[in-house]
Amino acid sequence: MERVEEDDPKQNNVKTRPKGGLVTMPFIFSNEICEKLAVVGFNTNMISYLTTQLHMPLTKAANTLTNFGGTASLTPLLGAFISDSYAGRFWTITVASIIYQIGMTCLTLSAILPQLRPPPCKGEQVCQQATAGQLAILYGSLLLGALGSGGIRPCVVAFGADQFDESNPKEATKTWKYFNWYYFVMGVSILVAVTVLVYIQDNIGWGWGLGVPTIAMFLSIITFIIGYPLYRNMDPAGSPFTRLLQVSVSAFKKRKLAMVSDPNLLYRNDELDASISVGGKLVHTPDMTFLDKAAIVTEEDIVKPGQAPNLWRLNTIHRVEELKAVIRMGPIWAAGILLITAYAQQNTFSLQQAKTMNRHLTKSFEIPAGSMTVFTMVSMLSTIALYDRVLVRIARRYTGLDRGISFLHRMGIGFMISVLATLVAGFTEVKRKEAALAHGLQDKAHAIIPISVFWLVPQYSLHGIAEAFMSIGHLEFFYDQAPESMRSTATALFWTAISVGNYMSTLLVSLVHKFSARADGSNWLPDNNLNEGKLEYFYWLITALQVVNLIYYICCAKLYTYKPIQIHGKDSESEGDAGVELASKV
Repeated sequence: MERVEEDDPKQNNVKTRPKGGLVTMPFIFSNEICEKLAVVGFNTNMISYLTTQLHMPLTKAANTLTNFGGTASLTPLLGAFISDSYAGRFWTITVASIIYQIGMTCLTLSAILPQLRPPPCKGEQVCQQATAGQLAILYGSLLLGALGSGGIRPCVVAFGADQFDESNPKEATKTWKYFNWYYFVMGVSILVAVTVLVYIQDNIGWGWGLGVPTIAMFLSIITFIIGYPLYRNMDPAGSPFTRLLQVSVSAFKKRKLAMVSDPNLLYRNDELDASISVGGKLVHTPDMTFLDKAAIVTEEDIVKPGQAPNLWRLNTIHRVEELKAVIRMGPIWAAGILLITAYAQQNTFSLQQAKTMNRHLTKSFEIPAGSMTVFTMVSMLSTIALYDRVLVRIARRYTGLDRGISFLHRMGIGFMISVLATLVAGFTEVKRKEAALAHGLQDKAHAIIPISVFWLVPQYSLHGIAEAFMSIGHLEFFYDQAPESMRSTATALFWTAISVGNYMSTLLVSLVHKFSARADGSNWLPDNNLNEGKLEYFYWLITALQVVNLIYYICCAKLYTYKPIQIHGKDSESEGDAGVELASKV
């Protein structure tokens, strides 16, 4: 596990409680809840704020939105690097939250103070666009928000998991529960954001709509800092990227050397690795042997006793195995991209479908098309609760695992349900177009077709169930299988998969729109009238790609080698002894 900063009870003659545990969760979750309220509450309605309050042209507003989203998805890599290399998770989260708070405060002030935004439009006159100074405040606020979010996202989930000691059997079993409830809490905050905050923004005003999450963020920072004496903290162990690069360079320099016959001859140095192997040393694995050459000791590498070797020429087997672990995670990481691509359609084409359907619950109340994602969130939250309280107990009887099923199996179930979600979406689109044809509305782009919007509930709900299985399993996989000294960095990979999945959606839509165009103007994804397109073909194309992706994932999961570690305190040093255990059992 990680190094714990605690007072020595022998010195103080006072019995101190162990740090970490469930008591720290309210302090940590409060930070995550407020971050999600701010990000989702603003992003969901951001296009409305930019066009109605700052009078931006639609294309410029859309570009601003995508640029902000792309930046916010990449900054977790920077936050993870700072956390693992220099500051540690607690201080990274604290400073990032303060940066985020400044950005949200500036944004809220711009919505409240008239001089920080253009005057309201009057009558038929051309609306005055925001000045350069007003735009500078907007872009600066968004940049601060992206930087703050980049420090919070990769660290808060890993920091929460750090509060459970993996070497303690009683606490180790609580880690998988933590990931379930972390995602549950995140889902609840998103649900509140897309309902309550959006309602406040549209009906009460943007000052309150942005002010509420800003105030909540301030209170969460205070709460998070108050919990400091309770936390189990880790000392940063230096740049993980530097270590990975050092192993790569040293292996390349020694590429022509013959491999040693006995892996026990490879270089080991417990003192050198002490800060990056607190929970246990990684032991040699027989794959990717070309990297093992970085741990071959030559005459040039011999140094005086107590002197550190040149790490650009010689590395310990623990550091070599760190790089192997990261490489092994790559294929599993890539498998998660396409699920995000499928999930992203809810905010694009599924939203367009909803706009053309009857959304009335009563004669006077109509469900906003954008609120259909509520069904996704409710199904996700329900699945998480059912999984934690019922499914795990049933599965535990057959597998013997405390978590019920392994995270690789959990991800596989999510992939299969996602395939079903896009398949169902295609058939629902066929039903919607048949209704349009039956009522003679196929040529009317903005006509409301007399078919209930609740036909879309199955596809929204299936996406929520798929996320409850796959995304939580993905997150748990990154934390569990990453070398302990770079867990923030590994958790950041979860967010980069989301980023790449959204970019993949943009690319796929662009390619389909281009290559499905015909001379008569028809297109699978038309610009104006969805009724004249073949959206069902697009959904089924994604379904086919997901089937291929599922087969790819199954192959990767079967070939995957779990991270083997040697727990400190075991007497044996050889790889075949009982001291070597799997970090996660299948």
